[in-house]
Amino acid sequence: MLEITLIQKIVAWILPVLFAITVHETAHGWMALQLGDKTAMMLGRLTLNPLKHIDPLGTILIPGLMYMMAGFMFGWAKPVPVTWQNLKQPKRDMVLVAAAGPVSNLFMAILWALTIRVGLALGDTGQALVFMGVAGIFINTILMVLNLLPLPPLDGGRVMTGLLPGPLAYKFSRIEPYGFFILVGLLVTGLLGVILWPVIEFFISLMAGISGLEPRVFMAVLMALLGK
Repeated sequence: MLEITLIQKIVAWILPVLFAITVHETAHGWMALQLGDKTAMMLGRLTLNPLKHIDPLGTILIPGLMYMMAGFMFGWAKPVPVTWQNLKQPKRDMVLVAAAGPVSNLFMAILWALTIRVGLALGDTGQALVFMGVAGIFINTILMVLNLLPLPPLDGGRVMTGLLPGPLAYKFSRIEPYGFFILVGLLVTGLLGVILWPVIEFFISLMAGISGLEPRVFMAVLMALLGK
């Protein structure tokens, strides 16, 4: 069994988590800017400064309380504001803005896989890069797959709203006020894992292949980082 110290775990997780959150949110604002909406830029949200994206309730308090009470975490960052009226083709462009977040997580997972390759090439001195790479692949895969779930207000829900015909899109969007409660219900009952885990496993195995790390070694490092 692989042993990883608490300090090593903190070092391994902190940068991947911060980048996963900040780049995801910045990607929404950047895409909106390309399509005509400057709202995020004017509010200073096109930045990798995590302080600009952290929601005290959703990023810190609720995940911390849930982990202490239930052994799992769920949270969110401060949403990047988008003024859809400023977009060139609002219905189509909102799909692109929503999809930008999960796509950014996919690219980050690939970059972390390449980071593992660098760590492996460095031998023992690159161990920290390998640990960070595994953590980076995991957190970005989770965020990508979770956000692609077709449930408003998740990115996948907004993509679905933009793709559906007008009347159906309106009816589907009315789920949004209840989306958070539906998501928590799926999480608590374990159904969320049943739905998402096969997809998560597929992408993790794909990224592990890109990283050059043997699948069993990759999973051993991941389990150690998760304290399993």
